[in-house]
Amino acid sequence: MVELRIDGETLVLTVKGLDKLFALKSKLEIPLENVAGAHADPKIARGWWKGIRAPGTHIPGVIVAGTFYQADKKIFWDVHNPERTIVIDLKDERYDQLIVEVKDPDLAVELIERAIA
Repeated sequence: MVELRIDGETLVLTVKGLDKLFALKSKLEIPLENVAGAHADPKIARGWWKGIRAPGTHIPGVIVAGTFYQADKKIFWDVHNPERTIVIDLKDERYDQLIVEVKDPDLAVELIERAIA
């Protein structure tokens, strides 16, 4: 799970607990100008294909965490519970998407969408 906040003109995602070890990351900072949008999407986390892991962890039904390559996309994942999954689309960034679990998906999407409006 990640904790999400807006710090000035930056979207900050802090990876919590042991997920830091599984994802090999503790924090992501993205300028708001590079955030294209966000939406809740539990279905994406239920799918079997996450991409090619490099580096990361994928234990089906338990956790997906880390960097994955899928077609022409580089995606950061950190999901245990698909019901709490949001997708953050990025532009001009190292990652094309962030697919993460948050405490309250609706609130997180609203926070992001309001900050980039």
